[in-house]
Amino acid sequence: MDEYTADALVNRDEPIPVISVSLDNVPTKENGTPSSDPEHQRRRDRFKRNLSVSNLKDKIHDVATGGKSESGASLQDRLFAKLLQQVIPPEDAHAILDSQDERATKNITRPGFSLPLMTSNFRRFNARIGVVFVFQNRLLRLLTWRTTSHTLSLLAVHTLICFNPYLLAVLPIAVILLFIMVPAFLVRHPPAPPTPLYTSSVGSGPPLAPPRTIRPATEMSKDFFRNMRDLQNCMDDFSTGHDLVVSYVAPQVNFSNEPFSSILFLFLFMAGCLLFLVSHLLPWRFICLVVGWTTIALGHPKVQEAAFRGHQEHIKPHEKTLQAWIDSWIDGDIVLDAPPEIREVEIFELQRRRGGSSDEWESWMFSPSPYDPLSPARIAGEKPNGTRFFEDVMPPKGWQWQGKKWVLDFQAQEWVEERMVQGVEVDLEGERWVSDLQEATDPAEADDGQPSKTKGKVRVKDWEEGHGVGKTGEWRRRRWVRMVQRRSINRCT
Repeated sequence: MDEYTADALVNRDEPIPVISVSLDNVPTKENGTPSSDPEHQRRRDRFKRNLSVSNLKDKIHDVATGGKSESGASLQDRLFAKLLQQVIPPEDAHAILDSQDERATKNITRPGFSLPLMTSNFRRFNARIGVVFVFQNRLLRLLTWRTTSHTLSLLAVHTLICFNPYLLAVLPIAVILLFIMVPAFLVRHPPAPPTPLYTSSVGSGPPLAPPRTIRPATEMSKDFFRNMRDLQNCMDDFSTGHDLVVSYVAPQVNFSNEPFSSILFLFLFMAGCLLFLVSHLLPWRFICLVVGWTTIALGHPKVQEAAFRGHQEHIKPHEKTLQAWIDSWIDGDIVLDAPPEIREVEIFELQRRRGGSSDEWESWMFSPSPYDPLSPARIAGEKPNGTRFFEDVMPPKGWQWQGKKWVLDFQAQEWVEERMVQGVEVDLEGERWVSDLQEATDPAEADDGQPSKTKGKVRVKDWEEGHGVGKTGEWRRRRWVRMVQRRSINRCT
């Protein structure tokens, strides 16, 4: 990897730490600009992507320890490099960079995994995420009744919209006017301080202050670290909520407790069918009003205290009794002890006549299709598909063998009639071979002593009437069957 210089870091005044990549060996035009040839462009992209793991590891180590790059790396660069060293082991970087998962975008070009790029994006993101946390804190204050008048105003707006849903079209405009443009105007035109003298105001006058803009928090500032603190807490809240959902909701709906999930599915299905029929009769405005008031009221500290006390006094003592009644009802009415699904699979043993008119047959292969004279593969001149040995026959995907041996199907005439196979001779006894008839053979031309019966283009050989050799063709086959059952799937957790 001589094309890359792993020692070049930008100085501490630059906002984005990067690893420079030398493109000296990349083809360029005569004037020194990169070539626009597609092949050259692909080579340049490949040079930029294929950073060696050893150089990447050395770079992180240098930045974290203040080694060779101490003069060019800031304290923040070292802090993030230390963090990345703990999160992502450098020895796994190559596997991470080359991994392809189902979340990869197929039709959109996106950059691959890169530690410098992730560091840069995190710093940019953390500097700009403060407005989201401000909105989150204000919403929490509103829903937790920190200022009662504000929460009551929210309930009034909610009530007005519930009874007049067409006002939803006005809501975004009102939010822009009242919460964005009016405060921005007051910043540029601040109100005059109160004065004891009598004055008359005519207009607002020229702007007295510069407009307020949302700027990213400067690095290493208090706001920057506040954003990191809030981002840390949000990650913890999301992880805690995710774990709660997985531990309480997922077992009820993923059929780990199959009787309970089955009865839940039954109730949800019945509720869906019922709502599909009567949903137009329900008072949705009143329902939305009650749900909104109930949700916001539950955020009041006194309501939460009363709800917790009522749960402890009236509901919790009867939880075990209720759960036992539900379990007994489910066990008595829901029957899920069905045996494993079992099916019958088949394989056809194909044999080919050895020589032109010889009576000796050569084992050819075991095929999933009978390879009869009118099969598409036979008409197209293709060879039969299958395996040479019986032991190599595998069960279908997702199934496993139930029996130990294959069983010869003695009802050869049945599967011939079910498939409407034509141009064959069926052996009713003996080894149950179903042989091809020669193309020029007409069953009506058979000799008087021929021990065979004709049924259209299928000749049924009956050995009780006598013995003889019919005019059979090049191929013959017989059917073997075996039982399979569904295989249990073991998923990795």
